[in-house]
Amino acid sequence: NPILHKQDVPYPIETVHNAGAVKHAGRYFLLFRSHRRNGRSIIGLAESDDGYQFHVRPQPLMVPAESGVFAEYEEYGVEDCRVAAIDGAYLLTYSAYSRHGVRIGLARTSDFEEVERIALISQTDMRNVVIFPEQIGGQYVRLDRPHSHIGPWSIWISYSSDLVHWGESRLIIKPATYHWDEEKVGPGATPIKTPDG
Repeated sequence: NPILHKQDVPYPIETVHNAGAVKHAGRYFLLFRSHRRNGRSIIGLAESDDGYQFHVRPQPLMVPAESGVFAEYEEYGVEDCRVAAIDGAYLLTYSAYSRHGVRIGLARTSDFEEVERIALISQTDMRNVVIFPEQIGGQYVRLDRPHSHIGPWSIWISYSSDLVHWGESRLIIKPATYHWDEEKVGPGATPIKTPDG
C-alpha cells in the first residue's frame, strides 16, 4: 500500500501507475499516470489524510494541452509527473509525448487546483527529470536521464537560474556493467535532504 486501481478512478482509463507524491497542507497527494482508452496518457490526482487510503478527484489534474506551444509537444500524452516543493509552490516535471519524441515539461501549482505550464525544459529524448527542493548556490538543480544511442542511459545533473534555461550539464551516475542496472539508471523520486546532504 498505497495502491490505486483503475476502478478507483471516476473517469474512463485503462491503467494507473508511476505516481509522484508530496505532502501538502497536512494531506498526501499522488499525481499518477493513466492511459485513456485511446492509449494517450494523462495525470490524475489522488488525495489522502493518512497516506494509505486515497480518493481520486473526479477530473484529471493534467491532460494534453489543446492549444499553444504545448499542444504540439503533448499530443500523445503527459505522464510520469514528479513534484518538488520549492519557493512556496510545487514544481511539476512531466514527460510530454508527441510525434517529435519525448520532452520534459515544467509546470507549477500552489494548491493542486490550478496548474500553470511554465516551459518545455529539454530537447527531445529526455525523461525522468526531478528538481531538487531547494536552490544550491543560488541555482535550481535537476537530475535527468537523456536517452542515448551511444552509451547506456545514465543520470545527469543540470543547473538553471530561471527554471527555463538549463545548462552546465554533466554525467554523475552510469549503470554498472554485469549488475541489475547495467542497461539504464535514472532519477526516480524527488531528492530528499538528509543530515549528510
